[in-house]
Amino acid sequence: MKWMNCLISSDVTILDTVRRLDEVSGRTLLVVDPRRKLLGTVTDGDVRRGLLSGHRLEDSVAQVMNPTPKTANNEDSRENILTMMHTLKVRQIPLVDSEGIVVGVETIEELERGPSTRDNWVVLMAGGLGTRLHPLTQSTPKPLLRVGNKPVLEIILESYIKHGFHRFYLAVNYKRKMVMEHFGDGSRWGCEIRYIEEDQRMGTAGALGLIPEPPASPLMVMNGDLLTSVNFESLLEYHQENGADATIGVREYEFEVPFGVVNMDDHQVRGIDEKPVNKFFVNAGIYVLEPSVLALLPQGTYHDMTTLLTDLIAAERKVVAFPIREYWLDIGQPDDFVKANADFVNGLE
Repeated sequence: MKWMNCLISSDVTILDTVRRLDEVSGRTLLVVDPRRKLLGTVTDGDVRRGLLSGHRLEDSVAQVMNPTPKTANNEDSRENILTMMHTLKVRQIPLVDSEGIVVGVETIEELERGPSTRDNWVVLMAGGLGTRLHPLTQSTPKPLLRVGNKPVLEIILESYIKHGFHRFYLAVNYKRKMVMEHFGDGSRWGCEIRYIEEDQRMGTAGALGLIPEPPASPLMVMNGDLLTSVNFESLLEYHQENGADATIGVREYEFEVPFGVVNMDDHQVRGIDEKPVNKFFVNAGIYVLEPSVLALLPQGTYHDMTTLLTDLIAAERKVVAFPIREYWLDIGQPDDFVKANADFVNGLE
């Protein structure tokens, strides 16, 4: 079951809710606001009790929903969530982040079965010079810098494996032998690892042009210097449900102007905003690409991902955004590296 099919807004009528319950075979529906923040849940039993108490089919689902549902945090382990579900005697539970945003749904059947195996190839970009992290990267390539007790690229690899992925390409350049010696063929993690060896810097998209065999299914791509708890399985499902040619993970970024901003019409002052906060969605360095997209890449030349996505948009191919509300950190500066280690020790929240 695709969990996003279980989302409804609070202004949906009880009649439409009944229809939606039929569509999802009677499973629990999640009532959310426009930001996907969980407002409540509704089951067939909730609807029936509501009708018995006098509510009409034309009333909104908010009148009959459970406004205080049990939830699990998306950072919880599968074992803890399964234990919680057995304790609560529920077969389905919403996963929410620290802000109460729904990021998935777990069912007891899926947890007891374990993660499904994904045959999609995952490309992890591990060839950067890491110049901004000098002197840390003068003797160690950035992907092998340790966060907590293991290299950051190993944390990324294990996160994908946790979500059922087992086939990887590592795009390597700077100090490639160190990376290749550490990861080998992947057998230590029970996965398959191959290498894209760049003799010159190719850019994120250019490196994809060196993949020897075109993939048969959507390709996952991620920068090798990110620390995140995003659910990669949900990202892939989102890409497929939207029928996208490319999906880009995006992260909301806030920037506070440290001054009062004067709004003017010509020379006439219309207002003053004191230290306004501007919000943007920024590229989070995580992508899903359809195999057909790779045919657009020029061979043997530098090509960054921004250029590829811009070309797709210009060609009217479908490019969609996947909002990342889970923990996410780009380890680009020394301060970021310090923060990554502190966050890893305290749990990625």
